[in-house]
Order: sequence, then structure tokens, then C-alpha cells
Amino acid sequence: MRRRRLIALAAAALPLAAVRAQTFPSKNLRLVVPFAAGGVGDLTARIVAGRLAEGLGRSVVIENRPGAGGVVAAETVARAEPDGHTLFLMSNGTAVTAGLFKSLPFDTVKDFAPVSTLGFFDIAVVAHPEAPFKSLPELLAFAKANPGKLNIGSINIGSTQHLAAELFKSSAGIDAQTVPFNGTPNLIGALRGRQVDVGVEILAPVLAQIRGGALKALAVAGEKRSPVLPEVPTAVESGVAGFVASSWNAIAAPAKTPRPVIERLQREIAAAVADAEVQKKLRELNIDPRSSTPEQATALLVNDIKRWSAVIERAGIPKQ
Repeated sequence: MRRRRLIALAAAALPLAAVRAQTFPSKNLRLVVPFAAGGVGDLTARIVAGRLAEGLGRSVVIENRPGAGGVVAAETVARAEPDGHTLFLMSNGTAVTAGLFKSLPFDTVKDFAPVSTLGFFDIAVVAHPEAPFKSLPELLAFAKANPGKLNIGSINIGSTQHLAAELFKSSAGIDAQTVPFNGTPNLIGALRGRQVDVGVEILAPVLAQIRGGALKALAVAGEKRSPVLPEVPTAVESGVAGFVASSWNAIAAPAKTPRPVIERLQREIAAAVADAEVQKKLRELNIDPRSSTPEQATALLVNDIKRWSAVIERAGIPKQ
């Protein structure tokens, strides 16, 4: 009797999930963003959300919840009803946080269902145009001839840029000092003032300085050259085989969101990212628009957690 009752309950639950999927979306969506308004992540979310809303026939409201390494924003979504109406703007910073914090109020892998990537943006190695090295190979030669004397600037400790600088050091096999600054403007000021020898930063916020001649791009850390600076080689082309790093954004839902809802969201996000106007706006921000399957987005997250956790451990960065 008890077994028949359990079977009946299970059978009754199936139509409910199917009904939810068929009626999705039944209300406006909320996209929780772990960054302040006006930044690249926020602008990416807003650009895609506008087109996504058209596809879903519902508004997609952006909710900015910056701070605490994205923990507050992530926890909000992890604890939300898994019906597809509350989404999270995930990023490589989400992967970094998983390795940087002693404990989190959620499991970064188990409590989220990644839906699709939105885009990728380059990280660059930049220097003052009058620096004693004009290319990455020259910088490596300088560092090896002067162990411990090269200063590499980045932004805050534990940021993607800071960890990319640490990855650069270990990949290149050089003895150099990493100097963190409180934000990109301070890093740019230090580079222009020759207070540091070289900087590792996301390309978008330093692109104007490069184009204006105030800074020189020595290399980009992507798998291929940047379309906005095609003359600048990749770090791999320049002899640093292990230095491949980029920043990315993706959309995730709470775990246990019905698979048909995830699939509908993925289709609409892919259509939004493929839209010509969306692509134009993202490329103007130096973002390479790229959607993915949920499986690809999950693999990206898992692999980045492993990679950045290893970088954090090698660099001896204390967990928060």
C-alpha cells in the first residue's frame, strides 16, 4: 500500500513540473547582478536582458547587488524559488570566489544551474610606452636579468586581474613583485607615473589609454588576438605558453530549476546574443559575444574554479 502511494505521489508531481515549464514565464524575471550599475558586467546584463525580454514576452528587471565578492547576489539567487524567474549574472569572479573564501552560504557548483555564457573579454599586459621593454619577450628578458626587480600592477587582491598577474608570473617562470591597487583608475595612474613597470588588467577599461598612446599593450591573454587590437600578439604567441586567461559572464538559475525551463531560457539567451544589435553593443564594450549550452557553461565554471583555486594556493593568498 505504502509503495503504491509513493508511486502515485511521484506521478502527481510530474505534471506539476510540466505545467510550470509550459506556463513559463508566468511573471516578470529578475536578473541579479553582483556588480554596481555602469560597469562592464552590468552593461552586458542590460544589453542582453533587453533582447531576452522580447523573446520571453516578459520584462527582465536588473537588480544590482554589488560587494562581498558577489556572495550576496549569489546567495539571493541560490535561495530563490527554482522556477526560472530569478536569475544570476555569473562570471569568472564567481569561480574565483569559490577558491578565495573559507566558506560560502551556498555551493557554487551544486546550488546553481548555469544556462548559457553571454560573452568573453580580454585581459591585457600593458606598460608605459617608454618602458625599457617594447614587447613581452623583452619584458621576460628584463625580468630574468633582474630577478625580484620587476613590479607588476593589478587591482585588488583576489580579483581576476590580480590572479591573472600571479598566473603570468608562474607561467613565465619569473621572479617579480605583484602590486595591487584599489581600482583601475589608480592602476592606470601608477602605470602612467612609472610607479610600476607593467600592469595586468581587463582590456576594456585601458583601451582608451592604449589608443591614445598613454599606455602600450604588450600582449593579450586570450586564446586568440583581440579584434580591437589585432596587431597585439597573444601571450602564448610571445612565448608564455601557460598564460591563457579571460573574463566572462554567464546567466545561471537556481539548482532544481526544471530542465524544460532551462532549455527555454537557453534558446532565448542564444537568440539574444546572436542578435545583430546586441552583438554590436557588446563589441563596442570589447566583449566577444558567445552563447553556450548549459553543459558548456557548467564545464567553464568547474574548470575555472579548479584553475583559480590552484593559482590562489600557489600564490599563498590567504583565504577570506
